[in-house]
Amino acid sequence: MSQPDRSNCIALIHTVAGLIPVFEGLIAAELPDWAQFCIYDDSLLKDTIRDGFLSPATTKRLQQYVNSAVVGGADAIVVTCSSLGTAVEATRLQCPVPLFRIDQGMAEEAVARGARIGVLATLNTTLAPTTALIKAVAARTGKTDRQITGRVCEGAFDLLQSGDVDGHDAAVAAALVKMAGEVDVIVLAQASMARAMERTAGEKINCPVLTSPELGVRFVRDALSS
Repeated sequence: MSQPDRSNCIALIHTVAGLIPVFEGLIAAELPDWAQFCIYDDSLLKDTIRDGFLSPATTKRLQQYVNSAVVGGADAIVVTCSSLGTAVEATRLQCPVPLFRIDQGMAEEAVARGARIGVLATLNTTLAPTTALIKAVAARTGKTDRQITGRVCEGAFDLLQSGDVDGHDAAVAAALVKMAGEVDVIVLAQASMARAMERTAGEKINCPVLTSPELGVRFVRDALSS
C-alpha cells in the first residue's frame, strides 16, 4: 500500500524513550498531513540533571541536533524535554525552520486560565525553565497579576528512573491533590508526569490540571497552520 504524499516533515527531539510513541500518536492525530521523524538522546537530560543546570555544552549539543534535523529535511522541529527550554530559546534565532518547545502551549493556557498558577515538577532543572516561561507569557500578554507557586515532587523522578512507574505516578498524584486546594490552575512541568492524572480519579480536584503533550502539539499545529 502506497504512503500518502506529504510535503511537510516535522522532527521531534526526545530525551525520554517512553514518550516517543506518545508524541508519534499525537502528531499523527493533530498533523496528519505531516511526515515525522525523531532524534533521541537521553544524555541531554541526564547531563542537565548531573550538572544541576542547563550547561553551555548541553545547549550546544541540542543546537547540533536541531541542525541535523534541518539537514534531514525537517520543516519544523519540536523539543519534547522541558528541561531544555532555555536551550530552545537560544537556538531559535539561528534555526531556519519553526522551532518549538513542548511546554509553550501549556504555559499559554495556564496564564489564560487563572491568576494563581501552580507548577509541579519532579526535577528542579525543569521547574525553573517552566516557571520562567510562564512569567514571560504573562508579561507578554499583560497578565501581570499572575502568581506562581512552584513545587518539586521529591523522589518521584528517581522512582521513574528505577523502573517504579506506579510509585512515580502515585507520588505525583498525591502532590497534585495537595496543590489543588491552593491554586487556580496546575501545570505538570514534565511530559512524563501526564500519566499520573489517571491516578487522581475520584479525588477532589477543583482546578484545571494542564499537561504538555496534548497542549504542546496543538500549539504547534495552530502555529504551523496560521
